[in-house]
Amino acid sequence: MPETSTANAMRRPRGPRKNAAGDSLQLDVGTGNAAGDAREVDTSYLETLLGYNARRAALTIIALFLRRMEPYDLRPVDFSVLTVVAHNPGVTSRQICAALDILPPNLVGMVKALHKRGLIERQPHPTDRRAQGLHLTPAGQRLHAQAQTTATNLEQEATHTLSAAELQTLTDLLRRVYRR
Repeated sequence: MPETSTANAMRRPRGPRKNAAGDSLQLDVGTGNAAGDAREVDTSYLETLLGYNARRAALTIIALFLRRMEPYDLRPVDFSVLTVVAHNPGVTSRQICAALDILPPNLVGMVKALHKRGLIERQPHPTDRRAQGLHLTPAGQRLHAQAQTTATNLEQEATHTLSAAELQTLTDLLRRVYRR
């Protein structure tokens, strides 16, 4: 079936955009705005919302986190699980789910993957026969130590415009929101 002219037009690159005077404008690929279009998008209302600001800050840090943690093959949630296990040897899956707000079926797959990579091991829980405690293996301890240093450095880089007191205040306030 032949393509319609509309379909072809949608796929075919267009020529340079022109302003009202007929002058060519460069297209800013990053924003989709024509260079010379001084109008900025009004996000003033969104910037009054905590969720919007928290999400924008999180996206900035997560993008940096993903790049820096790539050599360790760790996603943010993997790093969080390893960190909880590192700082709480013998912690149970149930405790991790509660601490990190992870659904149990999701944690099962993560624990299996981390175990398969030789980073964590299961050991009988000392007081609950039905539970198993999670521990870092020596390889897990080494990887976590490197990843934790990387996480600390990237957070310092991402928040370099804040003073130590401002960063502490921001962290304290965000905790108050999610801990209620």
